[in-house]
Amino acid sequence: MQTVLISGGGIAGPVLAHWLRHHGFAPTVVERAPGLRPGGQAVDIRGVAIEVVERTGLLERASSLRTRMRGMSILDPDGHEVDRSTEATFSSGRLDSEDIEVLREDLVRLVYEHTSAGVEYLFGDSITALDEDETGVRVDFAHGPSRAFDLVVGADGLHSTVRRLAFGPEERFAHHLGSYLSVFSTENFLDLDDWQMWLRDGDAGFGIMPVRDNTELRVAFGFESAPLGRGRRDGATLRQLVVDRLASMRWQGPRLAEAARKAPDFYCDAMAQIRMDQWSRGRVTLLGDAGYCPSPLSGQGTSLALVGAHVLADCLARAGGDHRAAFARYEQRMRPFVTANQALATENPGGPASEESVAHAKNALSLDG
Repeated sequence: MQTVLISGGGIAGPVLAHWLRHHGFAPTVVERAPGLRPGGQAVDIRGVAIEVVERTGLLERASSLRTRMRGMSILDPDGHEVDRSTEATFSSGRLDSEDIEVLREDLVRLVYEHTSAGVEYLFGDSITALDEDETGVRVDFAHGPSRAFDLVVGADGLHSTVRRLAFGPEERFAHHLGSYLSVFSTENFLDLDDWQMWLRDGDAGFGIMPVRDNTELRVAFGFESAPLGRGRRDGATLRQLVVDRLASMRWQGPRLAEAARKAPDFYCDAMAQIRMDQWSRGRVTLLGDAGYCPSPLSGQGTSLALVGAHVLADCLARAGGDHRAAFARYEQRMRPFVTANQALATENPGGPASEESVAHAKNALSLDG
């Protein structure tokens, strides 16, 4: 039985663990956080990714967790409504679509609960070194003892440690898309009832949606910016930058700034893509954002993670223990799908991708290929 260490306990890692266990592998998931990460924006499960969720046995439960938006308002910088829609929202697309929009934290909890009984999870730890030889990979951890695994998978996001250890510095592969995104929660001080609000003021803007039966707001704030230097990318500095930018906005700016300052689930990071000529090296491969982050601008990051997990596990199962053949087939099958989805964020910067491009990206792969 081959052992596989998966770095990252978000969505891609646990779904991969499920399918590896299904195919007779012994997966272990290591996650830097001490437990499941709270917060995050609403994410979309689209096209072929819905089939992955169904095959995983989670479609009914995922559907029960979906957001129930009735529509959205578009506001001017002073908060006056200039347009509205009861047919679509910016976060999920058409409301009559088969796509499933759920909060990221709900999907993370769902896949964890589905896998926790049969998968080893190591919370509160992280990989510090990889030493590969002809028999496997010796892995050093920040806290736990070193262990040997047959294979290692980096499913640890945009700032992947596995990618850095196996392939080199992030700067070689990260492509900044000209903006930053912050997400945080606050009380529903606007009394929104399954209704979103979107506002843009100059080079910044935000979307606000109610969650948890309208008891809470999830705020997504974006602002244009060149890449910030290393000294300005720590959590405290990014939070203060967001607070200051929000405070300068006219409609509800000070209230949202105070919410960002206090939010326990505050998040901020660059809008960026990871582009690599190869996702595998030796016994190490990358999955999801670690290898091919499309950025939140694409709306397809979660779908790429889900589909990539299923395809990688399938390729490993079919390869009969030959990881080189499995990784090569994984890249061959996934590359066109990744390219189509990354293009959604770059084909029309600052505006929505065409319906034709979205439809193609959602379904540009067969799970049984």
